[in-house]
Amino acid sequence: MDRCDICPFVYDDVAVVALSTEIRVWGRTLAEHLLADAARVRTRPQPDVWSAIEYGCHVRDVLDVQRGRVALALAQDSPVFTPMGRDDRAERDRYNDQEPTVVAAEVVSAADRFADALEALDPAGWERTGIYTWPTTESRSLAWVGRHTLHELHHHTADIDRSLATTS
Repeated sequence: MDRCDICPFVYDDVAVVALSTEIRVWGRTLAEHLLADAARVRTRPQPDVWSAIEYGCHVRDVLDVQRGRVALALAQDSPVFTPMGRDDRAERDRYNDQEPTVVAAEVVSAADRFADALEALDPAGWERTGIYTWPTTESRSLAWVGRHTLHELHHHTADIDRSLATTS
């Protein structure tokens, strides 16, 4: 059973039929948390820990990358998913300089687009696979991809809350 070692998220606790709704709800929840404290949204609690806005940008990009992976797995048999380069992306795209209201709106929009992609899957679609290369190389179903993406929303909403609380 897949579960997060850090947060209480258990992948199999969410049925695939509930994923699109949960993705939409958690996209909005994360966006609200991101906008909760504009004065501290860019402050890193520690030099090697992202700020709230950086987590928000990361989740926005995860949602878009995962939507692309769903499309790729539907078009090809067991494609290898290219790593998204999360740390490089944070610097290259200057996550910490982005506007919180814009990022919040983009998170909601990206969550809706990803949820739409999940809603289009039939039972065979949920079983399509792609190869993740991090942290280990492993074949993953689109059901796992959906659950993992929901986990990202849960986990990073908590990271945003911790970041804002730590920088108070």
